[in-house]
Amino acid sequence: MDLMRVFFLQAAAVMLLTDLVAADPFISGGVLQGHGSISRNLLQAKQSCPINFEFMDYKIITNKCKGPQYLPGPCCSALKEFACPYTDQLNDLTNDCATTMFSYINLYGKYPPGLFAYECHEGKEGLDCSAYLNGTDHSTNSSQSTSSANMIRSLFPVIGTVLGLTVALLVN
Repeated sequence: MDLMRVFFLQAAAVMLLTDLVAADPFISGGVLQGHGSISRNLLQAKQSCPINFEFMDYKIITNKCKGPQYLPGPCCSALKEFACPYTDQLNDLTNDCATTMFSYINLYGKYPPGLFAYECHEGKEGLDCSAYLNGTDHSTNSSQSTSSANMIRSLFPVIGTVLGLTVALLVN
Protein backbone atom coordinates (compact mmCIF):
# COMPACT_ATOMS: atom_id res chain seq x y z
CA MET A 1 0.00 0.00 0.00
CA ASP A 2 2.82 2.40 0.89
CA LEU A 3 4.63 1.60 -2.39
CA MET A 4 1.56 2.57 -4.40
CA ARG A 5 1.24 5.87 -2.55
CA VAL A 6 4.89 6.71 -3.20
CA PHE A 7 4.47 5.74 -6.85
CA PHE A 8 1.46 7.97 -7.41
CA LEU A 9 3.03 10.93 -5.61
CA GLN A 10 6.20 10.64 -7.66
CA ALA A 11 4.30 10.16 -10.90
CA ALA A 12 2.20 13.22 -10.16
CA ALA A 13 5.30 15.29 -9.39
CA VAL A 14 7.01 14.24 -12.62
CA MET A 15 3.89 14.95 -14.68
CA LEU A 16 3.58 18.39 -13.09
CA LEU A 17 7.20 19.18 -13.87
CA THR A 18 6.87 18.03 -17.48
CA ASP A 19 3.77 20.17 -17.93
CA LEU A 20 5.66 23.18 -16.61
CA VAL A 21 8.55 22.56 -19.00
CA ALA A 22 6.28 22.26 -22.04
CA ALA A 23 4.57 25.61 -21.80
CA ASP A 24 2.07 26.44 -24.51
CA PRO A 25 2.46 29.65 -26.49
CA PHE A 26 -0.46 31.36 -24.77
CA ILE A 27 -0.88 34.32 -22.50
CA SER A 28 -3.00 32.89 -19.72
CA GLY A 29 -6.48 34.32 -19.30
CA GLY A 30 -5.67 34.87 -15.64
CA VAL A 31 -2.96 37.35 -16.63
CA LEU A 32 -5.58 39.49 -18.37
CA GLN A 33 -7.97 39.36 -15.43
CA GLY A 34 -7.33 41.24 -12.23
CA HIS A 35 -4.17 40.46 -10.37
CA GLY A 36 -5.82 38.89 -7.33
CA SER A 37 -7.22 40.46 -4.23
CA ILE A 38 -5.11 42.80 -2.15
CA SER A 39 -5.06 40.49 0.86
CA ARG A 40 -3.92 37.55 -1.24
CA ASN A 41 -1.18 39.60 -2.87
CA LEU A 42 0.08 40.72 0.53
CA LEU A 43 0.56 37.11 1.57
CA GLN A 44 2.44 36.16 -1.58
CA ALA A 45 5.79 37.84 -2.04
CA LYS A 46 6.50 38.14 -5.74
CA GLN A 47 9.88 38.43 -7.36
CA SER A 48 10.73 41.44 -9.48
CA CYS A 49 10.12 41.01 -13.16
CA PRO A 50 13.33 40.18 -15.06
CA ILE A 51 12.06 42.27 -18.00
CA ASN A 52 12.35 46.05 -17.85
CA PHE A 53 8.96 47.17 -19.15
CA GLU A 54 9.57 50.78 -18.15
CA PHE A 55 11.41 51.89 -21.29
CA MET A 56 9.71 49.73 -23.91
CA ASP A 57 8.01 51.18 -26.97
CA TYR A 58 4.29 51.14 -26.22
CA LYS A 59 3.42 52.71 -29.59
CA ILE A 60 2.71 49.18 -30.81
CA ILE A 61 -0.38 49.32 -28.61
CA THR A 62 -1.15 53.04 -28.37
CA ASN A 63 -1.12 53.56 -32.17
CA LYS A 64 -3.57 50.70 -32.81
CA CYS A 65 -5.79 50.67 -29.72
CA LYS A 66 -7.51 54.04 -29.60
CA GLY A 67 -10.63 55.26 -27.87
CA PRO A 68 -13.26 56.14 -27.31
CA GLN A 69 -14.54 52.83 -28.76
CA TYR A 70 -11.43 50.64 -28.21
CA LEU A 71 -12.28 48.05 -30.86
CA PRO A 72 -11.36 44.52 -29.75
CA GLY A 73 -9.66 43.54 -33.02
CA PRO A 74 -6.98 46.23 -33.13
CA CYS A 75 -6.58 46.39 -29.34
CA CYS A 76 -6.14 42.65 -28.83
CA SER A 77 -3.84 42.14 -31.81
CA ALA A 78 -1.70 45.05 -30.61
CA LEU A 79 -1.58 43.59 -27.10
CA LYS A 80 -0.52 40.21 -28.48
CA GLU A 81 2.11 41.79 -30.73
CA PHE A 82 3.58 43.58 -27.72
CA ALA A 83 3.18 40.91 -25.01
CA CYS A 84 3.52 37.55 -26.77
CA PRO A 85 7.34 37.52 -26.80
CA TYR A 86 7.14 37.46 -23.00
CA THR A 87 4.58 34.66 -22.46
CA ASP A 88 6.82 32.65 -20.13
CA GLN A 89 7.47 35.60 -17.85
CA LEU A 90 3.89 36.93 -17.96
CA ASN A 91 2.41 33.53 -17.09
CA ASP A 92 4.85 33.02 -14.21
CA LEU A 93 2.78 33.75 -11.10
CA THR A 94 5.88 34.02 -8.91
CA ASN A 95 6.89 37.36 -10.44
CA ASP A 96 5.19 40.69 -11.00
CA CYS A 97 5.68 40.89 -14.78
CA ALA A 98 1.99 40.94 -15.72
CA THR A 99 1.17 43.61 -13.15
CA THR A 100 4.16 45.71 -14.19
CA MET A 101 3.43 45.41 -17.91
CA PHE A 102 -0.23 46.35 -17.55
CA SER A 103 0.69 49.26 -15.27
CA TYR A 104 2.87 50.73 -18.02
CA ILE A 105 0.34 49.94 -20.76
CA ASN A 106 -2.34 51.78 -18.78
CA LEU A 107 0.05 54.62 -17.93
CA TYR A 108 1.09 55.28 -21.53
CA GLY A 109 -2.23 54.43 -23.17
CA LYS A 110 -4.56 55.88 -20.53
CA TYR A 111 -6.86 52.92 -21.03
CA PRO A 112 -9.93 52.25 -18.88
CA PRO A 113 -9.40 49.65 -16.13
CA GLY A 114 -9.89 46.08 -17.32
CA LEU A 115 -10.08 47.00 -21.03
CA PHE A 116 -7.97 44.07 -22.21
CA ALA A 117 -9.55 41.62 -19.77
CA TYR A 118 -13.03 42.49 -21.06
CA GLU A 119 -12.21 42.70 -24.76
CA CYS A 120 -9.57 40.05 -25.42
CA HIS A 121 -10.89 36.47 -25.27
CA GLU A 122 -9.76 33.55 -27.42
CA GLY A 123 -10.41 30.42 -25.44
CA LYS A 124 -9.84 28.65 -22.17
CA GLU A 125 -6.04 28.76 -22.51
CA GLY A 126 -5.93 32.54 -23.00
CA LEU A 127 -4.57 34.55 -25.90
CA ASP A 128 -2.96 32.43 -28.61
CA CYS A 129 0.54 33.73 -29.28
CA SER A 130 1.70 31.03 -31.70
CA ALA A 131 1.47 33.36 -34.72
CA TYR A 132 3.56 35.98 -32.94
CA LEU A 133 6.16 33.53 -31.65
CA ASN A 134 6.58 31.59 -34.90
CA GLY A 135 6.52 34.66 -37.12
CA THR A 136 3.76 35.36 -39.60
CA ASP A 137 4.61 32.43 -41.87
CA HIS A 138 1.88 29.81 -41.53
CA SER A 139 3.51 27.37 -43.93
CA THR A 140 3.70 23.62 -43.53
CA ASN A 141 6.90 23.96 -41.49
CA SER A 142 5.02 25.89 -38.85
CA SER A 143 2.15 23.41 -38.75
CA GLN A 144 4.58 20.48 -38.71
CA SER A 145 6.46 21.92 -35.74
CA THR A 146 3.16 22.54 -33.95
CA SER A 147 1.98 18.97 -34.55
CA SER A 148 5.38 17.64 -33.43
CA ALA A 149 5.16 19.67 -30.24
CA ASN A 150 1.63 18.40 -29.61
CA MET A 151 2.75 14.80 -30.18
CA ILE A 152 5.65 15.20 -27.74
CA ARG A 153 3.34 16.86 -25.20
CA SER A 154 0.93 13.92 -25.47
CA LEU A 155 3.73 11.56 -24.42
CA PHE A 156 4.35 13.36 -21.11
CA PRO A 157 1.79 11.37 -19.08
CA VAL A 158 3.36 8.12 -20.30
CA ILE A 159 6.87 9.37 -19.56
CA GLY A 160 5.74 10.60 -16.13
CA THR A 161 4.20 7.24 -15.28
CA VAL A 162 7.30 5.31 -16.37
CA LEU A 163 9.63 7.65 -14.48
CA GLY A 164 7.43 7.53 -11.39
CA LEU A 165 7.35 3.73 -11.45
CA THR A 166 11.11 3.55 -11.97
CA VAL A 167 11.83 5.91 -9.08
CA ALA A 168 9.36 4.07 -6.83
CA LEU A 169 11.06 0.76 -7.57
CA LEU A 170 14.51 2.23 -6.96
CA VAL A 171 13.45 3.72 -3.63
CA ASN A 172 12.29 0.35 -2.31
